[in-house]
Amino acid sequence: MALAVGFMIVQVACDLSLPTLTSNIIDKGIANNDIGYIWRVGGQMLLLSFIGVLGAAGNVYFAATQSQKMGQRIRSGIFKKVTFASTEEFETVGNASLITRTTNDVVQIQNVMVQMLRMMLMAPIMLIGAGVLAYLKSPRLTLVFLVALPVLALFTGGIMYFAVPLFKSLQKKIDRINLIFREGLTGVRVIRAFNQDQFEQDRFEGANQDYTKTGIKVFMIVSLMFPVITLIISGTNIGIVWYGGQLIAHQAMEVGNLVAFMTYAMQILISFMMVSMVFVFVPRAQASAARINEVMDLKSKINDADQPVDLPSQEASLAFDHVDFRYTGAEKLALSDVNFSAQAGQTVAIIGGTGSGKSTLVNLIPRLFDPESGQIRLNGVGLTAISQQALHQAISITQQKAVLFSGTIRSNMVYGMADATDEQIWHALTVAQAADFTKEAGGLDAVVEQNGDNFSGGQRQRLVIARTILKRASVYVFDDSFSALDFKTDALLRQQLRQDAQVQAGVTVIVAQRVSTVADADLILVIDGGKIVGQGTHAELKAHNKTYQEILESQLRKGDAVDA
Repeated sequence: MALAVGFMIVQVACDLSLPTLTSNIIDKGIANNDIGYIWRVGGQMLLLSFIGVLGAAGNVYFAATQSQKMGQRIRSGIFKKVTFASTEEFETVGNASLITRTTNDVVQIQNVMVQMLRMMLMAPIMLIGAGVLAYLKSPRLTLVFLVALPVLALFTGGIMYFAVPLFKSLQKKIDRINLIFREGLTGVRVIRAFNQDQFEQDRFEGANQDYTKTGIKVFMIVSLMFPVITLIISGTNIGIVWYGGQLIAHQAMEVGNLVAFMTYAMQILISFMMVSMVFVFVPRAQASAARINEVMDLKSKINDADQPVDLPSQEASLAFDHVDFRYTGAEKLALSDVNFSAQAGQTVAIIGGTGSGKSTLVNLIPRLFDPESGQIRLNGVGLTAISQQALHQAISITQQKAVLFSGTIRSNMVYGMADATDEQIWHALTVAQAADFTKEAGGLDAVVEQNGDNFSGGQRQRLVIARTILKRASVYVFDDSFSALDFKTDALLRQQLRQDAQVQAGVTVIVAQRVSTVADADLILVIDGGKIVGQGTHAELKAHNKTYQEILESQLRKGDAVDA
């Protein structure tokens, strides 16, 4: 930045020196017919012009470099903040708005950064320097500016008054476009299935037209600045020539000084216009900066302890000790008095109706949320005492939505274990019943498209399960991740899980809707309305728990359960 400012000062100094040299050529060289003087001063002008070009090039280079680096740091900061943000924080901003803030808002700040190192610093220096030199050339002629500058200030103030609020509203309208466009992309199959193509097109068109109309309006207002300022500059030049001609006629001013004064007048008015333009674009960048700061200033409720303890390398265990949980702003508890424990080699299955709190419960294990009261212990240590990095290293989880990243099957598998060998990956794929279609797709180097769209729902689930199995962990969580599997594949997968030594060294937690998936678990938790209304084995719950009996009976009628 110092170099950018230094080169800019060199450029301004050269620009301010040229009119005086032009004046000298006219008054001393041409007037006296001194060809040698003309060549000598002309050479100085060429040298100063060359130095000015170098100064401008250096200023632009370093200004652009610093603005791009600043943008890089801001984007990295936003991405890091979002990556480590809790689910609650992430949802307060929204996906579409985060994309806008990371792209368009950062670009607005970068543009102002370049303008700051170019116009915002150059314009006032040029304005003051040209004003002083113009006054030295003719103090009386500077009276012209007493008319031109107030008119220019009044006009640019009016432009700012109408344009600035519209510039701020553009950012929110971009958010709206991104939101609708993102929903249209992710939900394209649903849109087609319900024949809502025209509705979504109309919805996007409405947001697009709203943004377009606002953009046209604001840029039409701003576009008035250039012709009006040109008119003011032209009028100022006419006034200078008229008044300057009278001064020359009365021998109170030389012709060269008039030419220099006109050049300085042009520099003064253009500098004033540049300052005005800065005041138009800075508020838009301020709005963008405020939106970015909203993300950067989010206070996470999930924080590490001041002195986190290491996770003990003992036999894996998981325990919920009278845990209550409530979502922010909710009146009712989402989970109430959850109490159970499990040891290595045991499988805990969670079953219940939709919205009963199954996923909420398992999301407490990796500390995506913290309980309102009670304690969760992993290997005998409370989760809040363990660093989040160590905690996540000890947990391997498959979420409800099967998430795959663009790349290859191998690159997706090593997400679970960076140093995994091909043999270990194939073993995990075999346990997850994914080895056969992986071979058919081309092996571990088979291409995975964005979101895994080149695989079926069941295949995506099995690949994600394989990634979970591959990782060495104390707790393996499968959050309704068998829902897209047929009964045979489901049964084979669970059988392989029970026989896998690595998985059996930890605690397995399975969330499922089907009784057949949970029937062979060591401990089944029946959740209803956020409360555990029953826990035990399949046989115990089948005999004594009314809620479990109702679930079993409803699935038996549909043929979705086994009568074990």
